Amino acid sequence: MKYLSEYRNLEATKKVLKEIEKTITKPWNIMEICGGQTHGLVKNGILDLLPEKVRMIHGPGCPVCVTPLNLIDKAIELLEKGVIVCSFGDMIRVPGSKKSLLEVKAEGGDLRILYSPLEAVNIAKNNPDKEVVFFAVGFETTAPANALSVLHAQKEGVKNYSILVSHVLVPPAMEAILSDEFSSIDAFLGAGHVCAIMGYQEYFPLAKKYMVPIIITGFEPLDLVQGILFAVKQLEKGSYEVENQYARVVKEKGNEAAINVINKVFEVGDREWRGIGEIPNSGYKLREEFKNFDAELKFGISNIKVPENSKCIAGEILKGIKKPNQCSEFGKTCTPANPLGAPMVSSEGACAAYYHFQTI
Repeated sequence: MKYLSEYRNLEATKKVLKEIEKTITKPWNIMEICGGQTHGLVKNGILDLLPEKVRMIHGPGCPVCVTPLNLIDKAIELLEKGVIVCSFGDMIRVPGSKKSLLEVKAEGGDLRILYSPLEAVNIAKNNPDKEVVFFAVGFETTAPANALSVLHAQKEGVKNYSILVSHVLVPPAMEAILSDEFSSIDAFLGAGHVCAIMGYQEYFPLAKKYMVPIIITGFEPLDLVQGILFAVKQLEKGSYEVENQYARVVKEKGNEAAINVINKVFEVGDREWRGIGEIPNSGYKLREEFKNFDAELKFGISNIKVPENSKCIAGEILKGIKKPNQCSEFGKTCTPANPLGAPMVSSEGACAAYYHFQTI
């Protein structure tokens, strides 16, 4: 059984696009939550093939895009203090208030680019005279691995390991967008990879409360157009249900083993989002019994606060109020080589998608 090639089939995708055209009778605003979905829509030219009545609005995108400046500055301060800072590669070029992690590495900071936080635990074991911090950024998707790294370090008695937590949760962000007085969202495409971990039970009350269809989709062209078709059919009928287009990967209750690991190490708390501000109960923080693995507490950096770049409209883009090419700095002072904000440098950022694939 194949899971990719048939979802990249051009003829099947065209067939669904024609069905959307036949079904739609009035304009609808549909927001895709994930930057992977945004890149799929832009890279494959789907935005240009959809009927004019379908307006796709790009949502929060990716956890890298919504990581606030102060957290990047905290990681930079750790590097400058001589701490070994470990991170996934997508964070290293995101600008802080003055510089990026990569720039600090060029100045001599010990920054390690890893594929797994468990590698960071091994680095800590092999360097007992050094402190090691993993920059734990992600939606719910990466939380299980980061939680496991804490459990592994605890089991192995590794006391020079900690994590800088920047986990954000999708459903509270959706609610914040829907409750905004300027919101014009009629339906959502939910992020399939997040739901593969968490399931989609949390979306039922959102769909009911705000009367919006929520369609869980994958990231291939056929996934995306099928998700849009499901949303349009519901909107035209006046229904607002949660549907799972990504059934080959996502189950309603998600991955219960992963959820149990998350809940053992983390608890839900308020979280600041870049360009948006603080959203209540929208992130993870370490439980009290794991506070000795909290880098902010361990190194006394929790009080670092910095303002956002006034030239960057990342907040308006992440909330779907503006498109990347509506920014006066887009492609001029803000490029992937010299980004003003995370959406231009992140591999899943909306600005990066528009810049690379030249969507108008």
